[in-house]
Amino acid sequence: MTSLDVRIERFPISGTFTIARGSKTEAVVVAVDLKRGTATGRGECVPYARYGETPEQVMADIQALSGDLASGLDRAALQSRMPPGAARNALDCALWDLEAKETGVPVPVRAGLSPLAPVETAFTLSLDTPQAMAIAARAARRPLLKLKLGGGAQDQERLAAIRAAVPQARLIVDANEGWAPEDLAAHLAACAAAGVELVEQPLPAHDDCLLANIARPLPVCADESVHDRASLAALIGKYDAVNIKLDKTGGLTEALAMRDDARRLGFSVMVGCMLATSLAMAPAVLVAQGAEVVDLDGPLLLARDRMPGLVYDGARLFPPDPALWG
Repeated sequence: MTSLDVRIERFPISGTFTIARGSKTEAVVVAVDLKRGTATGRGECVPYARYGETPEQVMADIQALSGDLASGLDRAALQSRMPPGAARNALDCALWDLEAKETGVPVPVRAGLSPLAPVETAFTLSLDTPQAMAIAARAARRPLLKLKLGGGAQDQERLAAIRAAVPQARLIVDANEGWAPEDLAAHLAACAAAGVELVEQPLPAHDDCLLANIARPLPVCADESVHDRASLAALIGKYDAVNIKLDKTGGLTEALAMRDDARRLGFSVMVGCMLATSLAMAPAVLVAQGAEVVDLDGPLLLARDRMPGLVYDGARLFPPDPALWG
C-alpha cells in the first residue's frame, strides 16, 4: 500500500525576484512523499497563480487522491485522473522516484534515455532599472543570461545597458506577457540589435495571434501560451520554440512526450522552471538533455536549497544524485 504525505514549504529568495507581473521574496512549493514498504519517492511543484493555482488548492487536490494511491494508482492512470498542472507534476515525479527506489533502476534508465550529461543553464536577472540590471549582469559572470523585461519604455534602455556591461555574454529575454502589441516590432528589433538569441512570451497569451503576422527578426518562444502536447498545434506559425516546464505539463511523463512532439512539429526546445528547489529541478534535467536552451537556475536564486541539492559549477548543472531524486 502507498501512503501519501503532502505539505507546503517555503524557501526564502536571495533578495527580491521581480518580473512583469510582480515581485516575491520566497518560493512557495508543495512537496510530496510517497511511501511503499521501505521505499520513498519524492516530488515538488510550484502552484502558479497565473493559472489559478494556489498552494492550498494544489495540496487539497493531491490529498484527494490518497485513496487511489493507496489502492495502486500508477503513473499511466494518473495522466487521466488529473489535468496538467502543478498537482499532477508533484505526484508524477514522486511516482517516478518511488519506482526507481523500489527497483534500484534509475529514472533515466527506466525512461529509456541515454546516460545523462551536464547541461549549461541560463542565469536569470530580475527586472530592475537599467543601471541595476547592468550591475547584476556584470556581477553574475555567467555565459548565458536571461533578462526579465516587460517594464515599458525602459526595456530598450535595459538592453543597451546590459549589453554594454557584458559584451561577450549570450542573452535571452523573457517579457512574461508584458509587451504591448503596438511596441512589439520595436522591442524585437532592439533585441536583435543587442544580439539577443531568443525572446520568450512577448505578448499576452490571448494576443499571440499577432505573432503570425509580423516578421520575427529572432526566434520567439512560447511560455504562457504552451502547456502540454495538446497546446502545440495552435502555436505553429506563431512561435519558433516552446518552453517546457514540468509544472505546466503536469510532470515528467508528459514533458518527455511533449519534447518529442515539439521537435516533430519543428519547434526548438527550451526547458524552464519556476522558483523552486533542487527537488523540482532534478526531473527537468532529464528533459533538458539536448535542449537548445536550458533555464534551470531556480536553486541558484534561493537563499537556501534542499540538502542534498543539485551540483552547479558556474553555469554547468550536473545530473541529480539518486539521494536527491531518481
